[in-house]
Amino acid sequence: MSKVGLMQGCGFTQAKRASRTGLMTAGLCAAGAICAAAPAHAAGTPAGTVINNSATATYDLPGGGQDSVTSNVVSLTVDELLDVSVASTDGGDVSVAPAGINQVLTFRVTNAGNGSEAFVLTARDTVGGDDFDPSATSLVIDDGNGVYDPGIDTVYVAGSNEPVLAPDGSVLVFVLSSIPAGAGNGQRGRVDLVAVAATGSGAPGTTFAGQGEGGGNAVVGATGADAEDDGHYAVSAATVAFVKSATVADPFGGATQVPGAIITYRLVATVGGSGSLANLRIDDAVPAGSTFEAGSIRLEGTPLTDAADADAGEYTGTGIAVRLGTVAAGGTRTVTFQVAID
Repeated sequence: MSKVGLMQGCGFTQAKRASRTGLMTAGLCAAGAICAAAPAHAAGTPAGTVINNSATATYDLPGGGQDSVTSNVVSLTVDELLDVSVASTDGGDVSVAPAGINQVLTFRVTNAGNGSEAFVLTARDTVGGDDFDPSATSLVIDDGNGVYDPGIDTVYVAGSNEPVLAPDGSVLVFVLSSIPAGAGNGQRGRVDLVAVAATGSGAPGTTFAGQGEGGGNAVVGATGADAEDDGHYAVSAATVAFVKSATVADPFGGATQVPGAIITYRLVATVGGSGSLANLRIDDAVPAGSTFEAGSIRLEGTPLTDAADADAGEYTGTGIAVRLGTVAAGGTRTVTFQVAID
């Protein structure tokens, strides 16, 4: 659902009222029926709707026939119900690295009331029950595409640009946090997003006289007009263990390191921890006093070409380079190549 426009300036309460639509007024109904031609909403009849009611009395005339009289019209304005919901949309923990900045949690804030309402947003980053405390640095309001876009989405400033949502309207809110450098692999950090109706909150049934949409009262609903949900960061601190070894085969069938002997270098990269490492690459220079053996590069035993082409390896003229891509924790990649002792 596209995001509603943001109200600018501290006078958002007055602005929201000025922007509301005119009252819906139903016609008089016969036989005392209540007239309420309002569309169905999650919280019922829209706030500010005027419900008109009149009754008709009929009677027999003494000389025959009938007559009728219509009562006065009783008009009631539907009060605004203040309700809100907040829900994380991440679908699970968000993977982060130690010392990460601007790490994103995503929440949807929905107006569950029956009137247009502004909502004050707060992030709580020291709620307990987790392994570390992220530092929530900013709240950002989505521009409507469902993706955090730095420099495009609107940074939320309390008292300045509270999102104003129509009944059943919603908006995505991004919580940006920094992760402590000392957070360890597998640890979790929690941040809560809180949304509170700007008109007021409290125990269900609390009434704010004259502050509802359309001039009626604003009444706190079942949520207390105050809702929150939590999101979690999970530290994924993948590491690499890198081991190099060499074997020698001399021209005489032995393993002496004489001119003409072939050295096979074996390079083993093992990813530990959790998560994965992206763009893992192995580079190794051909040592002085030796010459690269053309066509000797292998990845997991599979030959790679020496040229800089579509496969993962190449001979650069001074050494070898093998691109391993993304390797998940627990994965191992083995590269071999050969040189001849000059």
